[in-house]
Amino acid sequence: MERGLVTFQKDIVPLLKTHCLKCHGADATKGDLDIATREDLLRGSHNGPVVVAFDAAKSVLIEVINHTKEPNMPKDKPKLSSESIAKLTSWINDGGPYAEPLIAGRKPKRDPTKVTDEDRQWWSFLPLKDKAATPITPAEGAKKIDEMLLAKAKSKGLTFNPKADPATLVRRMYLDLTGIPPTPEELQSAIRNPQSEIDKLLASSRFGERWARHWLDVARFAESTGFEQDYDRPFAFHFRDFVIKALNSDMPFDQFVKWQLAGDEWEPSNPLALAATGFVGAGVFPSQITANEVERTRYDAMDDMLSTTGAGLLGLSVGCARCHDNKYDPIPARDYYQMLSTFTTTTRMNVDIHPDGKITPAITTMAKDKSTKPIEGATRMMICGEGYDPIVMHTQGGPFFDQTFFLKRGNPDLKDGEAKQGFLQIFARPGDEKRWQWSPPEGAKYSGRRRTLSNWITDVDHGAGALLARVIVNRLWQHHFGTGIVSTPNDFGRTGNAPTQPELLDWLASQLIANGWKMKPIHQMILLSQAWQQSTKRDAAKEAADPGNELFMYRKPQRLEGEAIRDSMLAVSGMLDSTMFGPGTRDENSKRRSIYFNIKRSQLIGSMVAFDAPEPLVSQGARPTTTVAPQALILMNSAQARGWAESLAKRVSDVSDVGQRIKDAYRICFSRAPRADEIASGKAFVESQRTSYAAEKKPNAEALAMADYCQVLLGLNEFVYVN
Repeated sequence: MERGLVTFQKDIVPLLKTHCLKCHGADATKGDLDIATREDLLRGSHNGPVVVAFDAAKSVLIEVINHTKEPNMPKDKPKLSSESIAKLTSWINDGGPYAEPLIAGRKPKRDPTKVTDEDRQWWSFLPLKDKAATPITPAEGAKKIDEMLLAKAKSKGLTFNPKADPATLVRRMYLDLTGIPPTPEELQSAIRNPQSEIDKLLASSRFGERWARHWLDVARFAESTGFEQDYDRPFAFHFRDFVIKALNSDMPFDQFVKWQLAGDEWEPSNPLALAATGFVGAGVFPSQITANEVERTRYDAMDDMLSTTGAGLLGLSVGCARCHDNKYDPIPARDYYQMLSTFTTTTRMNVDIHPDGKITPAITTMAKDKSTKPIEGATRMMICGEGYDPIVMHTQGGPFFDQTFFLKRGNPDLKDGEAKQGFLQIFARPGDEKRWQWSPPEGAKYSGRRRTLSNWITDVDHGAGALLARVIVNRLWQHHFGTGIVSTPNDFGRTGNAPTQPELLDWLASQLIANGWKMKPIHQMILLSQAWQQSTKRDAAKEAADPGNELFMYRKPQRLEGEAIRDSMLAVSGMLDSTMFGPGTRDENSKRRSIYFNIKRSQLIGSMVAFDAPEPLVSQGARPTTTVAPQALILMNSAQARGWAESLAKRVSDVSDVGQRIKDAYRICFSRAPRADEIASGKAFVESQRTSYAAEKKPNAEALAMADYCQVLLGLNEFVYVN
């Protein structure tokens, strides 16, 4: 090494600076190769090492400067002299030492293939501070939430807004938990006993229908394959029904996750567990591919499964490591492919679930977009699993291969050895894999890899469970407050936003785990908190001190999602059909809740898209809230909106006094009585419309006028916003 240092100072520094450094460290890093420091030189490029210390014969650098291997270096310049090549060869054989960086002050880059203890200090990768927390009552939890928020706001001299009035709180509670406003009778009951009403709403079947929609966004749920053909998946609705049932029963979140990743491996005879695997298979997939597209398409399908798992469950962009080591987060490409191998033999399939629990493949004809009639008494279901006859998507063979390989730059033509199952190094040390390994019983039709993944992802002490808990409690907070403690719910990495209340986030995660991963106690704590119950009263000083409301010392009105707007209109009109579960529809005249719309990727429901329903192509952590003309036009001109208005008008027309009708309509729509000026303007509007219709000699002029008025109410901001 000492001789090499002398050679470095005398000969190598001028050689590298003259011929190499400009492209490989100073102005650019061509091919990801940086030679400014010895550590970076030995790390090499995305194609692998270029220098093997003490062995010039095995060093790519010597081959390319000898022009015996492409690309010849220096690029577009004459070959180095034999004397220069000899000096470089001798230096490498002496270990390739550096006396100092080629660029003063340059420090080695982080090795993206290695995860260090420093990497693990990122806030979302740290263990929970109180992993052994004991569960506390919802009332105590609410008090703790308020204390933690106030402690942080104290430095700015801020405190909570006053509590909202009882009627506003009840309406907020109903819309948050069920997506439907209270009836006047429910309003009065809830005002008398709000704690009892929270319990009642959490136990309501409408709770699952409301909150399932949030999770379906995360799961990029749809009922068709996407791409040009966009064939229907006629039995995909079972996954939607599973989510509703699981949330209504307060299934522990760790079980909720385990079943979605590997329900068929956890409980292979349980139809609900099988339905849960629709999470893995809900993504897009081409139904017609050629022979030379088979392998690439297979890697695309597995990437969809892994990327959704990463973003949806862990808030990490794992999929960014498909082509190269993640540039921001400590997720090497090798970690990606080791996790990807989890899904090596996983495929979508339709199966018949017999009454006796037996499962058999269902024959499906994709080309005709139809399925054969199920066996008598059997339930047909689309699941993700292994070992069954897969759906044939082309004529060249099955849709999966028996092995997953490390790929250079994500290219299936550049394989670099077989990838065996492993997990992210930030949550797993060498040898830890055995901790989560599960081997299926002899004769089983599945590999056990997805169950092994589910063990790792829910392990709080040694795996990714702490992050899993943080991500889901942040989602709960987000939907109750309009923004999460982490405002980038699908990105808890370095490109996402840091938590505004990190101690609170960790405490909520610890309480979730302490309560056996049950989410309803967290809902109760939030709804009982002063933070959630404060009014939306504007305070210029507060908004100036905390414009982003990161301290949660005031409440911002939240616009309802398209589904909740439509459901609320159906509810107040008295037209809502409460039938649950089963196949959905694309008919916008349907009176069922909007979660039962059939989601076909090429034919999304227009009124939902207008109100910002996302395209279900990838996991969606949050929806935008736009204000665009089509929203108003739908409420003004659509046949559905007119029908709801007419039905609402009939509902309040059992009294002759127009003023009383207006009062009744306000109580139904807004959970409050109208002010005197609102009654006066309402009366004037109804009379003006009635006179106009009468002049046109239209029958039922009064009924038409009242329907017009009700349609105006349904189009008001107060109806579509939660105050």
